[in-house]
Amino acid sequence: METDDLRVDGNAVAGLLDEVFGRELSAARARCDGCGAVAELGAHPVYAAPQAMGAVLRCRSCDSVMLVAVHGPGRYWLGLTGSTWLEIPDGSPLH
Repeated sequence: METDDLRVDGNAVAGLLDEVFGRELSAARARCDGCGAVAELGAHPVYAAPQAMGAVLRCRSCDSVMLVAVHGPGRYWLGLTGSTWLEIPDGSPLH
């Protein structure tokens, strides 16, 4: 399988983040710690294999890793070390 076969848009990670945060986050914005670009999570490329336990969200400007989300048995792991901040709109509905 080629790397390009694993690349989808940031909306692909929305379901996993919805499970973690209890709200839809594709419109949430994040700032890349690598280049300073700011964009909605849904606009960034995500790398995830079918049937994968998680996903890697990369900056659409510089390709730095911004977010890693993994769902394992009984827990979630969320890494945001490549993001300076994550802005979640107040109007996002909670489930």
